Amino acid sequence: MTKPTDPPVGAPPDGAAGDDGGPQLPGVRVLEAWTVGTGTGEVRTVEVGVLADVLAGTGQTREQDDQDDHEAARGPATWARVADLDAVLDAAAQVAPVPGLVRHELSRRTHRPLAHVRRVAADWLLLVTPTAWFTEADRQVRTGQFAALLGPGTVVTAEEGDADVHAAMLDKLAAPGVPRGAPVQRIVSAAVLAIVGGASQVELGLGDAVADTERVVFDQQREDPVERIYDLKREITEARRALMPVSAELPELLDPDVPHHLGVDRRMLERVVTTVERIDRHLDAHDDLLSDMLQVHMSQVSVRQNEDMRKISAWAAILVYPTIVAGVYGMNFRAMPELHWALGYPFALALMAGGCLVLYRVFKRVGWL
Repeated sequence: MTKPTDPPVGAPPDGAAGDDGGPQLPGVRVLEAWTVGTGTGEVRTVEVGVLADVLAGTGQTREQDDQDDHEAARGPATWARVADLDAVLDAAAQVAPVPGLVRHELSRRTHRPLAHVRRVAADWLLLVTPTAWFTEADRQVRTGQFAALLGPGTVVTAEEGDADVHAAMLDKLAAPGVPRGAPVQRIVSAAVLAIVGGASQVELGLGDAVADTERVVFDQQREDPVERIYDLKREITEARRALMPVSAELPELLDPDVPHHLGVDRRMLERVVTTVERIDRHLDAHDDLLSDMLQVHMSQVSVRQNEDMRKISAWAAILVYPTIVAGVYGMNFRAMPELHWALGYPFALALMAGGCLVLYRVFKRVGWL
């Protein structure tokens, strides 16, 4: 799909109703689809070709009364995965009271939607949040995005990046235990837990990388760790930038205006927020430890420079002594001791060598060499 642009004056926004009176989603294919039941492990794969089939009842859903909506919320939910975030935003534009308005507003603000939880219709919610994962090979934190459109008995999701949020959601939905909440609510909770679980894995990966860097700082091979330290500090900043919207936006799911079957369990979300805060504290501790490592390394560099200066000074003093002796004998005065002595030349060389040896032993004893 092409990126949206501002519609011309008089034209309907992107995804708005056409001449046939209904919003259109042509060509948006569903990559995978599941039905999530009310019991434990009731997640089954279904065949759905295009997104329009999943949202076929959207127009009628808006006309239903609240009692019908609640009945639909208690039944099985259809969960469809599409290729990109644009398809989810187009679907949000379709179910909005003013077709295309949501999509048009988001396209005017930014080419990449910001993290937010937004109510797009009476019983529909749009969730957009960043994701993060850690690659061991290059010690890099990479970020993507996850979007979910939630409605009565319908969930449409998309993911950009390699965080594998969908796989983690399937594992959590199929896990044994007593299911809590409506199917849509369970899917939302699984998405939240998967995103936070990915952030926890990022923190663990960064912690291991920081521990390896600490060993490099105190390694006797003298490998320069400055670049590695700054790289890790940058990756920690990237991880915190991806984690911050999770703690800032997801509590919006507890808004009283959000239908109960679209939100998450309050106790579960409180645990999630606590986990996010713990991850943030650990990232802050990793960052402080890297700063301490940098200071230690700079202190080591200063100590090594002092050691080098002492060695240079000691060798300079050793070399100055024979230079002075040779300079004195090179003055060529007539009345000098041992000037005409047959052993005078060997005596001068021995005097230079002996003086250098004495100075070497003295500097060695005091630790300058």
